[in-house]
Amino acid sequence: MDRITLTGVTAVGYHGVFDFERREGQPFVVDAVLYLDFTEAAQSDDVRDTAHYGEVAQRITDWITAEPLNLIEALAVRIADSLLAEFSLHAVDITVHKPQAPIEVPFGDVAVTVHRERVPAAHALSGTTA
Repeated sequence: MDRITLTGVTAVGYHGVFDFERREGQPFVVDAVLYLDFTEAAQSDDVRDTAHYGEVAQRITDWITAEPLNLIEALAVRIADSLLAEFSLHAVDITVHKPQAPIEVPFGDVAVTVHRERVPAAHALSGTTA
């Protein structure tokens, strides 16, 4: 499977379980790996036949700056699900970094990663999974 890797999409969000996180905000950094087939895009050489990574980056930023969530796990799942719904992807890996998380010991980064795959239409209708 072919991949587009987009790293370091950064925006200020207001996610977290503490009041001060929701009040003051902090940077969130998202990495995305988009799994798709490049065959059609390679033949046409047309951006409409692939996942436009500029549009993907904008959607990620929209989610970072959207209504606050308690958990970065919830943010990662929402980003992954929305990208699968909007773009012709087979699967996506989303990593959300919270480099200024309120942790009381020295640390370099905290991140969560989710992997989501498109459910084939036949499986979605029958309620089964692959």
